[in-house]
Amino acid sequence: MAAILIVLIVIAVVTIFSVQNANPVTISFLVWKFEASLAIVVFLVLMVGIIIGATIASFFRIKHRSVHNQRTGV
Repeated sequence: MAAILIVLIVIAVVTIFSVQNANPVTISFLVWKFEASLAIVVFLVLMVGIIIGATIASFFRIKHRSVHNQRTGV
């Protein structure tokens, strides 16, 4: 329950930040360059962070479960 509340607070803060900072920005990465609204960039970075965090958490959860099953002989 606390995790859901924290996620909702983070989403609300990012939303408020994004709405107040809707100016176009130029994003450069190596030879790749594009212009987009700061709100879109912040939203995309947040989504990528959530996906990476969930992937890492799942990896550790699976690893922990595997180690636990080997110790208990299951």
